[in-house]
Amino acid sequence: MTGWIRLRQLAIITGDLEAAVAPLLDVFGLSEGFRDPHLLPHFGLVNCVVPVGDQFIEICATAREGTQGERFLKRRGEGGYMVILQADPHAAFRARMDDLKIRVIAEQAKPAYHMVQLHPRDTGGPMLEVDWHEGGDTPERPWSHAVGHDWRKGIRTGRVQAIAGAEIQSEDPAGLAARWSEILGRPSRAGKDGAHHIAIDESELRFVPVTDGRGEGLGGIDIRSSQKGQVLAAARKRDLPVKGNTINLLGIRFNLV
Repeated sequence: MTGWIRLRQLAIITGDLEAAVAPLLDVFGLSEGFRDPHLLPHFGLVNCVVPVGDQFIEICATAREGTQGERFLKRRGEGGYMVILQADPHAAFRARMDDLKIRVIAEQAKPAYHMVQLHPRDTGGPMLEVDWHEGGDTPERPWSHAVGHDWRKGIRTGRVQAIAGAEIQSEDPAGLAARWSEILGRPSRAGKDGAHHIAIDESELRFVPVTDGRGEGLGGIDIRSSQKGQVLAAARKRDLPVKGNTINLLGIRFNLV
C-alpha cells in the first residue's frame, strides 16, 4: 500500500479496570488520557486510554455478561485484544479490503475520520482496525476518535517515549505474517531472530510462535524507553515477572527497547 501506515493504538482486555490501570501507570510513569463513556452502553466495556507519546495503550474491562469482550476474555484470558493502525490514503486501503473479500465488522465514516474494523476470522491474529484521521500527516498528528480531545494533557515521557512495535503470536507466524502483509500492502521478511517482520512507519509488527499456551493474538508490546532501569525497578517493586528487559504485565510481554 502506498502512502504511510503507522501503529497508533493497542488495546488490552481485562476483568478489572482499576486493578489493571494502576500498575501500568506506575511502572511506566504514564498518566490517563481519556475514558470513553460510550463503550458501556454499546459494547459492555469500560476503558482507560493511556498516551505513550502520541500513541496509546487502551485498557478495556468487561462490565456485563454476554458481550464479545466477555467471550474473548473467557476464551483467551487477560491480554492483547486489538491492533489499531492509522493509514493514509485510507480509501485505497478500504478498496483493498473489498478486493480481498475481507469482512468489515464495524465502520464509521465521518468528515474528520474513517474507522474500519476487520473480521478476525478473515485476518487472523488479534482484531485489526485501520483508521484515517484528517491532518494525520501533520506534526500535530491529530487523533480524537474514541480518545477524546484533551489526551495530550496526559502525555508523560520521563520513562517511556513511544510504542516501537506489536508482537503477534501464532502457531503459524509465517502464514499470519503473509496474510497481514497482503492486507496492509507491506512486505514481510524473516528475521535472524526466527520471527517474521512487517515494517510500518516508525515501528513494526513482529510475528512469533506461541510460547505461553494462550493461542493466537497480541502477545507483546515493544516500548521505547530512555530509563529502562527505572522501569524495571518499578516492576520489581510490584513483584511483576521480569526477565532481561521484558516485563510480564496484564497478560502482555512488555519489551523495553
